[in-house]
Amino acid sequence: MFNSFGNIFRLTSFGESHGKGIGGVIDGFPAGINIDLDFIQKELNRRRPGQSNLTTSRDEEDKVEILSGVFNGKSTGCPIGFIVWNKNQHSDDYTNMKEVYRPSHADYTYTVKYGIRDYRGGGRSSARETISRVVGGAIAKLALRQLGVQIQAFTSQVGPIRLERNYSDYDLDLIETNSVRCPDPIKAKEMEELILKIKGEGDTIGGVLTCVIKDCPIGLGEPVFGKLHAALGNAMLSINAAKAFEYGDGFKGLKLKGSEQNDVFYNHDGKIETRTNHSGGIQGGISNGQDIYFRVAFKPVATVLMEQETVNIDGIDTTLKARGRHDPCVLPRAVPIVEAMAAMTILDYYLLDRMTQL
Repeated sequence: MFNSFGNIFRLTSFGESHGKGIGGVIDGFPAGINIDLDFIQKELNRRRPGQSNLTTSRDEEDKVEILSGVFNGKSTGCPIGFIVWNKNQHSDDYTNMKEVYRPSHADYTYTVKYGIRDYRGGGRSSARETISRVVGGAIAKLALRQLGVQIQAFTSQVGPIRLERNYSDYDLDLIETNSVRCPDPIKAKEMEELILKIKGEGDTIGGVLTCVIKDCPIGLGEPVFGKLHAALGNAMLSINAAKAFEYGDGFKGLKLKGSEQNDVFYNHDGKIETRTNHSGGIQGGISNGQDIYFRVAFKPVATVLMEQETVNIDGIDTTLKARGRHDPCVLPRAVPIVEAMAAMTILDYYLLDRMTQL
């Protein structure tokens, strides 16, 4: 159950961290869309391990193989099946965790719920499952290109180091020029130094990603249970280690009065727009044509390379020192995942909106 995401555009994922591979099936994707395999692979490369000294050293090429639904470079309208084979598992790194519950992991809850768990990297609870999301998101982006929709996420905070200005004050073309994926080169260097320091201590650290969706069609979302911001929140909070979601001014807006918070409408060359965008591009649960922007907070990675107290499967006190290859900070590799989930949500809600207008 619950291995599928979306309504019309629907991704079903399968596979485990240390199984044979991670894959998925996409249904409801329009026919006739150009499927750029190089672009899909490039998106996967942004998520792959081992891309810098800030990430896990697990050496996986993460090469995607399309199995169905594409012919002569175009989508056929049939289910698009794909797989990425696992080739660099070190399952022995997890044998000392076989009968121990790792702090803040899903080990205990999985065992209680299912009566069994895959202790090799966490199985389905591993962030390696997000491979299928990135492929699905890349394919969704290819359809959104035709609508002119642009989606960019970036690291806006690591620990106490954060960007102070609005996203519009930064050159988002600089996001991919540094390993932490931050559009401010000075802050990026500070963030990188902090992550490396934390990594050297065998510890981990969290932070915040900001995502901006430009040129989203007006009218996506429903006013009651299908609010667009609720769908985006659901998508983001389904990502491993995500702990909080806010859109528009979010909690910062609580400092303002209603007269200061309201986005005033005006006629801009025959087009109705708002002078400000405190709402984050969504009003009444429906997109209004302005930039949609939101933030996702990620906790520090639960696996730390230092001794911690815990209990074993019999409830007896013990200690655990994790082994293996783990990210000291999830943020750099989570950037394409956030973009992917946003892309799938926007495309899904665009297709839903088209249905209501038939």
